[in-house]
Amino acid sequence: MPAPILIRSATLADAARLADYNAAMALETEHKSLDPATLRAGVERAIAQPQAARYHLAEMDGQVVGQLMVTFEWSDWRNADFWWIQSVYVHPDFRSAGVFKALYRHVEALAREAGACGLRLYVERENTRAQEVYCRLGMGDSGMPFTRPTGRPSRAQLIRRCSKAPSTCG
Repeated sequence: MPAPILIRSATLADAARLADYNAAMALETEHKSLDPATLRAGVERAIAQPQAARYHLAEMDGQVVGQLMVTFEWSDWRNADFWWIQSVYVHPDFRSAGVFKALYRHVEALAREAGACGLRLYVERENTRAQEVYCRLGMGDSGMPFTRPTGRPSRAQLIRRCSKAPSTCG
């Protein structure tokens, strides 16, 4: 039987692991090598400023096996925050073990409790495996592409409003 997945908030003691996972994610998904010092400083700043960003970690047998970060976008139209899911990474040895699902469900519950108006994330168009996971969790393609400064479409935005029933993904 697999070890249970424990979800917890990150602390400064987790900064090195978070920076390592962020670097691995950037290399894997965007083929980018990030500056380690800048990345570590960014992670530490996020942990120190929970009003701006919050990291959540998944542990199995005391080992950090996954992460995601949440940032907040105020919506004057809704008088509430959208919670943006970012910096998602699950160690390759633990993929398809329910790690992201556990992280997502944890954050979804926190967002509901906080009165957030929805969850949002970007995903690379080519990352069909991740898109399938997000669809199974009830998220759907919003049709609002994100563009890089060059104007090339690179990501599809997936949104799930906490107050609505899960949508189907086609």
